[in-house]
Amino acid sequence: MTSLTVVGTPGERRVTLFAEACARYGLREPGVVPWTAVLRGEDLRLEPGTLVRIESPGEDAEADALLRGPGEPSRVGGGGAWHAALTTATARIREAVERTPGAVLLADVDEIAVMFDKRLCHARLSAAGVPVPPALPGPVGDYAGLREQMDQAGWGRVFVKPAHGSSASGIIALHASADRVRAVTSVELAGDGLHNSLQVRSYEDEIDVAAIVDMLAGDGLHVERWFPKAGVGGRTIDLRVVVVDGTPTHAVVRASRTPMTNLHLGGERGDLDVVREKVGPQGWGRALDVCARAAACFPGSLAVGVDLMIGVGWRSVAVAEVNAFGDLLPRLTGFPGGGAEGLDTYDAQVRAIAARRTAGAR
Repeated sequence: MTSLTVVGTPGERRVTLFAEACARYGLREPGVVPWTAVLRGEDLRLEPGTLVRIESPGEDAEADALLRGPGEPSRVGGGGAWHAALTTATARIREAVERTPGAVLLADVDEIAVMFDKRLCHARLSAAGVPVPPALPGPVGDYAGLREQMDQAGWGRVFVKPAHGSSASGIIALHASADRVRAVTSVELAGDGLHNSLQVRSYEDEIDVAAIVDMLAGDGLHVERWFPKAGVGGRTIDLRVVVVDGTPTHAVVRASRTPMTNLHLGGERGDLDVVREKVGPQGWGRALDVCARAAACFPGSLAVGVDLMIGVGWRSVAVAEVNAFGDLLPRLTGFPGGGAEGLDTYDAQVRAIAARRTAGAR
């Protein structure tokens, strides 16, 4: 019987949902290697022949401290340290797999590193001809430098993104002109620095906006021209599309009255049927093709989550990000025609793993 091992946080729902999918396919429960053990440099011993899945470290406070250093888990920043520690840790996982007879890694750790660097990810997608918003060439060292580069590019509206991060942490939707500045973000500017908040807020005092950008810039910034997104019912929308083994299988519409559509920031799940009707059959096919092409830039990854923006007018699309751990969509089954109808994202991945093993045994 196929042996599986998950590098993750024991008891965390990503690990649990994957284990439940394995059970549905008659596979034994995966072993779990805690992220904290990997990050502390403990000796990693794997079962010969096991298939190793790397999960997100999740929201485990101890893992976060080992990745970013000690501090409040809600703080914004430390992305550079986080990325360096993650890259070192995933390299250790790869080394453990390579020295274990018959073990196979179900991910490419170099691809994970690229997906968690928005600058590198954007460059890879752009080089492959995947539509992405134009980006400032950088580097952007502070607010003054940001405004200077925006003026040179002739851009009045941009998205400012920390180079390393996820879940919209530190992202700013910035509108700047000669006499007005408005920044929309989930960042809370406090006396002890920046913190993540579940409340999206606006800053219109340029001193505050400059302070936020200056603090974020230390870990590197990626700045894209604002992509005007389509809307339904007074809410802007985008899609999270999960691509499994090269095929788009699941999609969720995220709708919000703010520029940030993330569900944990007040975004809501929209109606995929409405979106498909708006773009039409050919437009839907083009959208899925773009997602497949984005995923093809990371061929060593079993599954990725592609954040797809649809432009005003429902004709243009652009990829905002590709997420190495973008498959956490509980209770969402595959969309019609995607080949994973009735399956959640974890079922689809376990099925793909089983199919690969069967093909390899022939």
